Order: sequence, then structure tokens, then C-alpha cells
Amino acid sequence: MSITADAQELQAELVQLRRGLHQEPETGLQLPRTQEKVLKALDGLPFEITLGKTTTSVTAVLRGTAPSALAAKPEAKPAVLLRADMDGLPVQERTGVEFSSKVEGAMHACGHDLHTAMLAGAATLLAERRDQLAGDVVLMFQPGEEGWDGASHMIAEGVLDAAGRRVDAAYGMHVFSALEPHGRFATKSGVMLSASDALTVTVLGAGGHGSAPHIAKDPVTAAAEMVTALQVMITRQFNVFDPVVLTVGVLQAGTKRNIIPESASIEATIRTFSESSRERMMTAVPTLLKGIASAHGLEVDVDYRHEYPATINDVDETHTAEKTIENLFGTSRLSRWATPLGGSEDFSRVLAEVPGTFIGLSAVAPGADHNATAFNHSPYATFDDGVLSDGTALYTELAVSRIAALASAH
Repeated sequence: MSITADAQELQAELVQLRRGLHQEPETGLQLPRTQEKVLKALDGLPFEITLGKTTTSVTAVLRGTAPSALAAKPEAKPAVLLRADMDGLPVQERTGVEFSSKVEGAMHACGHDLHTAMLAGAATLLAERRDQLAGDVVLMFQPGEEGWDGASHMIAEGVLDAAGRRVDAAYGMHVFSALEPHGRFATKSGVMLSASDALTVTVLGAGGHGSAPHIAKDPVTAAAEMVTALQVMITRQFNVFDPVVLTVGVLQAGTKRNIIPESASIEATIRTFSESSRERMMTAVPTLLKGIASAHGLEVDVDYRHEYPATINDVDETHTAEKTIENLFGTSRLSRWATPLGGSEDFSRVLAEVPGTFIGLSAVAPGADHNATAFNHSPYATFDDGVLSDGTALYTELAVSRIAALASAH
């Protein structure tokens, strides 16, 4: 049977696993119940399994047994990595689906439950094809993608070298609850996702009575000016064709309408698509904010922190993924994005180390308007189980075909 047919045979099991994960979401780097479900799915399969030391990650290595000219040189055998993130979000689910989260204040609002189920399914299909593999496959089940930099933990603990040598290629996948019609895959060479940085600002003034602002030092008006000035600065100092996105998500000050507070705080997320703009922002933002504070006779503390770098897809590996998608599902199932997405990913850490690509997959319900459905991270975001077998098939075929190509190249 074909890989797609075999994956479809697993569909019922994939749905069961995905829904079990969805009902018990865990956040952060410690996901013991999720890890337990993954290990149960891998039980009995011929994988060498390593558990994380600082997280509840799972690394599983499948040793291919196909005859190869490289059999006498195991250090030269090809190796391919497949990654799935496993963590949920601190979001209260409001989808109303029958398998909704049973955990108060936590939800798989970004579809990582689907990623985990699809990679577990690929583990089964790859184990069945072990004798066709002239190389090894590394499965990377990663916690802590949602702001915890779980990929860095796994890289530090050796996931990229888990086969005994550095992997030759790495592939990640991410489902969307909007953007594309049901079942459509999305790729893009080069920058696929933005870099993400965090900005925390504390404006320090002197409190007083609201009727006498000239006696106090009002941090509120300065903070309000800063919010607007940041947006203006971007349009005046940065090239519109190398965009920068800055969104203030927190603006806090005061306790009562007639009291001038001692301080005001701002928290923002910053997204950039080139390293040059990212580095310029790190200088331009503090310069601007300190200038405004000084003009008002105030002090300001500016904390600008790098989070995830841009996710940059290797041109050749992206082309390989595109051809694989077209061969498995036809050209109508592939969208080649002209522009990147403003989201960020710690799979960027992997792609900074080895060639690879990150692939999108629409899990919008069949027939639903993908331009109107709730997007990832929304408490109303829903992901259709129908794409599970397709994701499993693509993970599997990427490993099988890429190892075959790498082995023949030697």
C-alpha cells in the first residue's frame, strides 16, 4: 500500500490520540501527561528513546536497515529529523467541541496536539518501512514552543546529533485554523516566519494630585506619547519593504482617576524579518524612549530582549518538500507564499543549525471560509481531524525520500 493509504488506515488511532491530547493540555517545558501519551504511542516500535533532562522532551531514533554502500561507515549514513511541538497555551477554551479541554485555563489553541499525533503516526509508518531506510530518522517531540524556547533545550541536550552524527535535514510542520482552505499545504523559501523580541518599559515619575500635575512628574502622558512615537518611528526610520511590526499589548498605570502615579509600564512584542532591522530596532527603541522621557523630565528603564530568530527555510529543502507534497497530494494542495507570516517559531533554532524547512497545513474545516475562521491562539480556534493522516503521510514520505536521495548521492 502507498504511504497515504497506510496513513489513512491509522486515521482512527490518530484522532483518538489527538483528542486525548486536546483534553489534557499542558503548558511550558514540563508536560508529563503528554510525554506519557507519546511514549505509549511509541511503545513496541524499534526506536531508541531518550528523555529530556531539563524538559519532558522525547527524542526517538529509528535505525534504518536497508542495504547500503555506507553500511560499513555508520558515521556517513544520512539522517533526517522530524519535529513536532507538544505544548498548549494558557487559554480558556470556548470552541464547544465535544472533546474540549478538561483543564481550566489551558487549551491546545495552536494545534500542537495535531502535530504530536501526526508525528506519532509517522513513527508507526516509518517503523514499518525500516528495511527501506538506508539511514536514520530522528523524531523530535518538543515541549515549550510557546515562549519557553524548548528547541534550545533539546538542541543543548543533543537532539541534532542523536543519531550519532549531525542530521542532514530537518522538517517541521504547523497546522493553521485559518489562512488557507482545508487541507492546503503552504511553503516559502527564505524567511517563512518573523523574528520575535520582547519590549518592557517602565516610565519613572513622581506621584501627586491629579489637580496639580505641575507639582508632580506625570509618567502617564509620557507613556502615551511613547506608544504613538514608536509607531511613527518605524514608518520614518525603516524601509517599508523590510517591515517591522510593534504591538503594545500591555499599558498600565495608576489606581484612581485623580491620582498621578509614580510609574507607568508598557509591554510590547516586536516582529522583524531581517537581522539588520532586528539589530537596528534594538538601538532605535531605547534611544527614542529615553529621549521622550528626558523631554518630560522623567527616567525610563528599557528592557529589550531577543526571543526567537526568524524562521528561514533552506531553498533546496523547501523545493524538496514542495515536490513531495505535489507527488503525494497533487499541485492543487500546495500554496507557495509570496510573503512571510508574522508569527514566530523556535524551530528557527533548528533551521539555524541544519538545512531544512517549515511547512504549513490548513486544518480549517472542509467548506469553511478560511478568511473568516478564528486564527491560532484564539479560544475559538478549531482544527479539523481530517488532516491528521495527510500530515502523517507527509512526515513519513519526507524522511523516506530524503534519506533515499542522500544515500544515493554518496
